[in-house]
Amino acid sequence: MGREKITVIGAGNVGGTTAQRLMETGRYDVVLLDVIDGIPQGKGLDLMQAGTLIGSDGQVVGTVEYQATAGSSLVVITSGVPRKPGMSREQLLEINAGIVRNVVTSVAAHSPNAILLVVTNPLDVMTYVAHKVSRFPRERVLGMAGVLDSARLRAFIAAELAVSVENVQAMVLGGHGDSMVPLIRYTTVAGVPLSEWLSQDRIDALVKRTQDGGAEIVALLKTGSAFYAPSASIIEMVEAIMLDSKKILPCAALCTGEYGINGLFVGVPVKLGRRGVEEIVRLSLSEPEQAALARSAAVVKEHCDLVDTMIGHRTGG
Repeated sequence: MGREKITVIGAGNVGGTTAQRLMETGRYDVVLLDVIDGIPQGKGLDLMQAGTLIGSDGQVVGTVEYQATAGSSLVVITSGVPRKPGMSREQLLEINAGIVRNVVTSVAAHSPNAILLVVTNPLDVMTYVAHKVSRFPRERVLGMAGVLDSARLRAFIAAELAVSVENVQAMVLGGHGDSMVPLIRYTTVAGVPLSEWLSQDRIDALVKRTQDGGAEIVALLKTGSAFYAPSASIIEMVEAIMLDSKKILPCAALCTGEYGINGLFVGVPVKLGRRGVEEIVRLSLSEPEQAALARSAAVVKEHCDLVDTMIGHRTGG
């Protein structure tokens, strides 16, 4: 049996770096697709040549044609526009919902058995759009945000305590950004609760920095946003799925009653395996944590309702 095919839609910084990381595993054939002719082909050629130097036999194809993506096992969707100065969140929602709808329609037609991994912002809502449009079962549609947020929190904690990142375990649930819900009770350093290591003030400061993690990088870069950590987060999820490792990671998954949430994609702990979302893991939450997650879900619902009216896809849920 040959290598399985993974498609990355969107050949910008996040998509291009994701394609690079996939190629470097040597485990997959990679298709990089974009609407701007020349960009995916050029990056694909460059990546294929790089493969020679690291001993990767995986094929890399850059294209503007969806036919090349046919039969993909997994499709990563990074395409969309970033929020520009003066653009309202509603405008961003409408533009990106339209882009994701078109992408998913084409992807589903060529790879009806693929798992969809959505990265486009606003993440929870775009994953909802992908699910509505594809009509794929809930196991095969998920979004990447919690892995990135958890990685940021772990990085800040490790730096603060001058310990290995491998000693730090963290879990961030809920929406991406302001409405994220870091589970500090479940955050440990070498198995010891974080509260034993740091004062509440320092913990609050690290959580705040994590919430603003993307914005901090945008402010520094001036043009563009983070892509190294987001692409590494995508690979963490892709490998958990493709290697059937049953790793538990925070992902945007469709809740059907879990954590008191119904019909929405919200960041929850998910067991990832070859079927995609194999289980939503139920953690016992404190009342404040449950309330924070409910608030996060309410924000997502508001945006999903808005998107439903925009794209005319009101199909219950």
